[in-house]
Amino acid sequence: VVIWHRTQVQTIGDSSDLRLLTAAESAGGLAAAEMSFDGLPFSAAAHENYLEKALGSRPIEGHLPPELTALEAAVGDAFGQRVNPSSPMEVVSAFARAGIELTSTRAHVLRDIDHPAAPLLLRHRDLSKLFSTNGWAWADTWVRGDRFRPVYVPGGVVSGRWSSRGGGALQIPKSLRSSIIADPGHQLVIADAGQLEPRILAAMSRDRKMMEAAGSDDLYAPVAAAAFDGDRAKAKVAVLGVLYGATAGEARSLLVLLRRRFPDAVEFVEKAARAGERGEVVRSLLGRACPPPDDAWWSHGDAHARGRFTRNFVVQATASEWALCLLADLRRRLTENAGSGELVFFQHDEVVVHSREPDTAARLVIEAAETATRLLFGDTEIRFPMDVAIRECYAEPD
Repeated sequence: VVIWHRTQVQTIGDSSDLRLLTAAESAGGLAAAEMSFDGLPFSAAAHENYLEKALGSRPIEGHLPPELTALEAAVGDAFGQRVNPSSPMEVVSAFARAGIELTSTRAHVLRDIDHPAAPLLLRHRDLSKLFSTNGWAWADTWVRGDRFRPVYVPGGVVSGRWSSRGGGALQIPKSLRSSIIADPGHQLVIADAGQLEPRILAAMSRDRKMMEAAGSDDLYAPVAAAAFDGDRAKAKVAVLGVLYGATAGEARSLLVLLRRRFPDAVEFVEKAARAGERGEVVRSLLGRACPPPDDAWWSHGDAHARGRFTRNFVVQATASEWALCLLADLRRRLTENAGSGELVFFQHDEVVVHSREPDTAARLVIEAAETATRLLFGDTEIRFPMDVAIRECYAEPD
């Protein structure tokens, strides 16, 4: 370990950016281990009740719950013969016998079909996913002591974003959120960074007008006023389109308008896209490099696809660095302020603190976001506002 550490230090050299990145990654690794150990408050009883309401009583191993069994029978009745709802081939054939030709069994296709089996199939699909992904077996594996204990993988994505190993920690569906309940005397402080990647783009590109827009609570409103006659929806489509390489249809015409008013912002990501198309490596603000193309790419790779990847990489990777700096500083602040709470969840641009003093925890989150901004961008007019909610339950209130 000592030799490995010495090698890493030598590789980093005098780069203050890389030192900051490795420090943030190290703090993130500690936070990941702590969050996996402590767990996210999760009511096993509430989840059990939810499963029983949706699926019926817990089946014996290897069998389906009552609601899925009933839906399978109902689908068969609707078609006049037994059909396996989980088999696209059988479903397509069943509809063909009824005089309905399907191009696929995707949800949006089934929703447009006037046949009594269609809503049953959609319901079956939703409940099957719940049963297989977050049913009783999932709870047995990942929920212990009224805590959801996933395994976080810091930097599991090439851009530096986290992933998880089992449990689906970074894709908690709405159906589970009503079971994420704070302990008695505690609250959940839920905070996420609004419009993070567009604000990162403004900071990295140094586009004067985009930076001014990013100084407001809602970046899209001033962009809309400057380029789209106040149409916020078009502004959002244009900004996200330039970030992710959406240049077809309406997005193409909106990009033309965006380029006229915010040329440096558009050119920044397009320069990264062109570099990717040439097979070059691009880097985040702190120096994280994207993976180089493999040998197969040089012979028959898709240059445009790589360009779309590098276009977004420079911004997404820097957004990951900002979020890591926030996480590291928040962890430090929570430790220094005894009783202010514990970090219990993190994904991309969102943190959750479990706290007896939620107002204090909310203040510490905002201060940590300000620190992250200063660490990456110095004294800047760009704001990275945190949308903070204090609730007993993670689910949105009715």
